[in-house]
Amino acid sequence: MSTPPAISRLAIIGVGLIGGSFSLALQRQLEIGHIVGVGRGAENLKTAQQRGIIHSWTHDPCEAVKGADVVMLATSVASTGALLQRIAPALSPETIVTDVGSTKQSVMAEAQRYLPDVSRFVPAHPLAGTEHAGAAAAFAELYDGRWCLLTPDATTDAQAVNHVEAWWQAAGAKVLRMAAAEHDDLLAAVSHLPHMAAYAVVNSVAALERDQHDPFQFAAGGFRDFTRIASSSPEMWRDIALCNRQALLHKLDALQDELRAIRQALADGDGETLLAHFTAARDAREAWLNNYGLKQDQ
Repeated sequence: MSTPPAISRLAIIGVGLIGGSFSLALQRQLEIGHIVGVGRGAENLKTAQQRGIIHSWTHDPCEAVKGADVVMLATSVASTGALLQRIAPALSPETIVTDVGSTKQSVMAEAQRYLPDVSRFVPAHPLAGTEHAGAAAAFAELYDGRWCLLTPDATTDAQAVNHVEAWWQAAGAKVLRMAAAEHDDLLAAVSHLPHMAAYAVVNSVAALERDQHDPFQFAAGGFRDFTRIASSSPEMWRDIALCNRQALLHKLDALQDELRAIRQALADGDGETLLAHFTAARDAREAWLNNYGLKQDQ
């Protein structure tokens, strides 16, 4: 791991679970001169200050980014364009701007549109999180051993990329660089699609006709575990889905094809086909757990 460069002023726009945890994680390895947080909710910002996530706060992103070495955008991907447009005049030529958005092509397009020097924008996506939100949910260990994907392109300043990579490594993450289009396609499959499925399953159960008993009364560990991510922010996942809609539509089509095949086998009473589908899925999941050291998590 390379030595992380010093930071005199870090501005975090959106001091929630992701931005707040980055601050706490980075402070374990690096002394930062001043950390300023930006957000709409004063109580959340006060909580962040009390917890040592930030040193000061403001509702004005332009005020926060003046003189900043690094600006982290940790807000909804749908708000990226408006934020970049607003802060662009206040950025110094040396400022590195980065983000933590779950989609990358849409964010990079906004940076290209609004930043005077897009080479100083380093798109990033840490693959970590919980269903909880806000500064109160942040914790320093969130990124330990987790992937953080960087998606620079040919226009991105190499030194800026190296700096962002070093900061994420200092925060505990494993860093991998890849093309933005590949990122969006992969994440549509393993992150965005599961959230859509979890929301759909919960809604399908909630819509069941009830004669006497509430079906949720009998939902146990399996239902809870499968649908945990349906407790995530609906607004955030609306934005992610829309910003990555083409890749996500392809993945939804693939899921519907699989469900149709299972439905047809069930309608036909074809136990062998059902067994083949279920066995293939079980084997693929077991291979994933074993290959990537996740067996203990199940």
